[in-house]
Amino acid sequence: MTDGLTAERWEQLWLPWRPLASDDLLAGVYRHARPTALGMRYVESNPAALSNLLVVDIDHEDAALRACWDRAAWWPNLVVENPVNGHAHAVWALREPVTRTEYAHRKPLALAAAVTEGLRRSVDGDQGYSGLLTKNPVHGSWNTVVCNAERLYGLHELAGCLDEAGYLPPASWKRSKRRNVTGLGRNCSIFETARTWAYRAVRHHFGDSDGLHTAISAHVHELNAEFPESLSHNEAQDIANSIHRWITTQSRMWADGPAVYEATFSTIQAARGRKGGLQSGERRRDKALQMWSTNV
Repeated sequence: MTDGLTAERWEQLWLPWRPLASDDLLAGVYRHARPTALGMRYVESNPAALSNLLVVDIDHEDAALRACWDRAAWWPNLVVENPVNGHAHAVWALREPVTRTEYAHRKPLALAAAVTEGLRRSVDGDQGYSGLLTKNPVHGSWNTVVCNAERLYGLHELAGCLDEAGYLPPASWKRSKRRNVTGLGRNCSIFETARTWAYRAVRHHFGDSDGLHTAISAHVHELNAEFPESLSHNEAQDIANSIHRWITTQSRMWADGPAVYEATFSTIQAARGRKGGLQSGERRRDKALQMWSTNV
């Protein structure tokens, strides 16, 4: 059972106005007015355009202990526990929400994804949890532990704590196979893959901004469809809009035109060829030296 402090604080931290909610996930998840959703067992963690709550699913019978042990500097704000099996959702609240629309800055979103992954690693949380729905901490079905009622976290603050503890994922993590990426990481994965593709696709659409937008949108939605739990159509379209807007308003490749693009592309390819040739030659020399040293 939750206390008054939990209910009051949850009202302040929880942003969705017309959230997805459910009493029984197998029976379906539907949008409800906020007062109605507050009476249901599961609620949407964040609104569509923002993320201010980082939620980790801990499928272990000692979930609450894992979430709070040996981390006084970065306790979760709430741990919402199933009293039957001890499994729980741990919730960290941010001082500044991370924007997920087409106008979002990508670096904070990527950092939020990495921090969420680090928090998951720190408790051996569920890799497949999407973060869409969380246990409602003001519902009587759950035991809610208020670990940190007032403090809100900065992303860099959490990242520093996780890095010091050895849980922050390396930079290579964002290039993980798409099927293994969930939550905010899924958004970042689609963006990184699609923008790299779009930089090459520009050569086919100079002077045709609408055609480029159509091509980028199609590719983004194709990538999105590869996920078991895909982003909403609007979220995926926001990613496509963001990539297209940056290319056509900020990038030199679009402003300089096809001649410069082709010349730059040829120069890059030639440099790669030379580098590959040098590396190949070095490998051949190393192999020959190895064979010679073996035979002398």
